[in-house]
Amino acid sequence: MNSPRIEPAVMVLEDGTVFEGRAWGAPGTAFGEAVFATGMTGYQETLTDPSYAGQIVIQTAPHIGNTGVNLDDMESRKIWVNGFVVRDPARRPSNWRSERSLDDELAEQGITGIQGVDTRALTRHLRDKGAMRAGIFSGDQAGEPVAQLVQRVTEQPGMAGRALAEHVSTDETYVVEPREHGWDAPVRHEVVAVDLGIKSMTPQRLAERGVRVHVVPADVSFEQVQALHPDGVFFSNGPGDPATADEQVALLRRVLDEGIPFFGICFGNQLLGRALGFGTYKLTFGHRGINQPVMDLATGTVEITSQNHGFAVDAPVGEPVTAPESRYGRVSVSHVGLNDDVVEGLRCEDIPAFSVQYHPEAAAGPHDSAYLFDRFIDMMDRAGQSPDPEAGDN
Repeated sequence: MNSPRIEPAVMVLEDGTVFEGRAWGAPGTAFGEAVFATGMTGYQETLTDPSYAGQIVIQTAPHIGNTGVNLDDMESRKIWVNGFVVRDPARRPSNWRSERSLDDELAEQGITGIQGVDTRALTRHLRDKGAMRAGIFSGDQAGEPVAQLVQRVTEQPGMAGRALAEHVSTDETYVVEPREHGWDAPVRHEVVAVDLGIKSMTPQRLAERGVRVHVVPADVSFEQVQALHPDGVFFSNGPGDPATADEQVALLRRVLDEGIPFFGICFGNQLLGRALGFGTYKLTFGHRGINQPVMDLATGTVEITSQNHGFAVDAPVGEPVTAPESRYGRVSVSHVGLNDDVVEGLRCEDIPAFSVQYHPEAAAGPHDSAYLFDRFIDMMDRAGQSPDPEAGDN
């Protein structure tokens, strides 16, 4: 394991605020949108969530790295964050599942981090001023004039207007089989999952319930989707501005027009909103972490959810309304965030489609929202597209 680094490092925000610390992970420079994640566990799942592409993540929990890293908890093929900020990294991991230290993993994958930062003060600043562009500079660069570093930060693109889903998506279609995840009965449904930044646990949750999942690239055409004869279509989480995803919105409208059952999460929720004709907007600092309270407006049930989003759907909360794209009929806001009343879910009343803004697969927990996968299966059952049970697992 690498010995602790003592090289200086600074984190510089676009408003000129500077936080001093020490180099961690790979030495060098990192740029991205500075955001904070409130989970006390699940840092490996956070790092490997493609939704964090383009961002520098600040962990609000002070101790990070205690359990090391392992291959089983990877949510995708690599670490996607641009940079990583912590207060007190573990000097050595202590867990029977650990395969290497977090520090070594960051260095191996070229992720520049900073440790020793007052992350509480940094988080309070971002909650007050909002997520903003930032840079991490380590080694000799940490001693450069602040004005020069701020200029380098402000030359970077912001998150608004960025199209990132194609950047993180799979290049080729692959299939997740139910039998690989403990299902020993005939396949219940075939689902096409459009990878906009999908996490590995999402198709697994469907496969555990007997669904064969065809994970397809973000630039898939409707004809390619249709050729797989899906019983349902799923849109995943993902990074970037939903206002840039015109191609995926057009695809989703074709799906809705054909009456194919649809379920979307996170980025997929925002794209359902756009497909129905609603707008989207950027949140001040977003929702990130595994402790976000959400209310199901139909039942009054409060769910603790895992979230990672900086954009939201602009739709009216209350009674069902006719979608701006009126051919889709009535739409209800199904869930709201209890911290700020942000729209956290949509339910179409006249077509088989729904979505939520959070992550029901939640590998690091909580699991309050796992029932949504069952709701999707029930929707496909009701659509009468269930395969012939006599056909067996083909």
